Amino acid sequence: MLVVEDEPTINQAVTDRLRAEGYVVHQAHDGPGAVAAFHEHAPDLVVLDVMLPGYDGLEVCRRIQAVRPVPVLMLTARDDETDILVGLGVGADDYVTKPFRMREVVARTHALLRRVERAAELAATPAPTTHVGAVQIDGPARRVTVAGTEVHLTPLEFDLLAALASTPGAVRSREQLMGEVWGWSDASGTRTLDSHVKSLRSKIGAGRVRTVHGVGYALEDA
Repeated sequence: MLVVEDEPTINQAVTDRLRAEGYVVHQAHDGPGAVAAFHEHAPDLVVLDVMLPGYDGLEVCRRIQAVRPVPVLMLTARDDETDILVGLGVGADDYVTKPFRMREVVARTHALLRRVERAAELAATPAPTTHVGAVQIDGPARRVTVAGTEVHLTPLEFDLLAALASTPGAVRSREQLMGEVWGWSDASGTRTLDSHVKSLRSKIGAGRVRTVHGVGYALEDA
């Protein structure tokens, strides 16, 4: 793993806790150092602060995802929806808002690593191509087109869309989606799913993902 945080106390605290969980953890304290450490150590997961000297965490995320896909847990001091959506858009998988509980960071990293394992299993038996109205989801190629135009989705957005498309029109509960896509057994206390749904809507059309308040979401023909 790689922990990127410019505040030494927080960086060391997260690093120590993850090492106590049995992970090999490397550290970086600024944007350029993070990219260099990523190339040197090839971590399986990156815990990444948004506000960094050199260049910020969003730019770090862009650069490392261009090298190879890797799960990224972003740490943000601002619970601003726009910032969060931008982070998800450049390839972050999840986020926690400061101040955070260390056990929450550990739980999120465990879940992201489990998701990588599941994704490898699913890749061996990809879902077939499906259509929901104008949305075509090519499972083997992991490509999505809307009315014939290809749209770029992050790996998590694709998996979320595929999960919704597996039962078109039917409401999938938050717990079902968080368990299937993220590997979380408990969806309470996190807005990760809601943030990803908003990002997905911005790419495939807001009217195609229906919110059922208090229950979950459904994919429909707009």
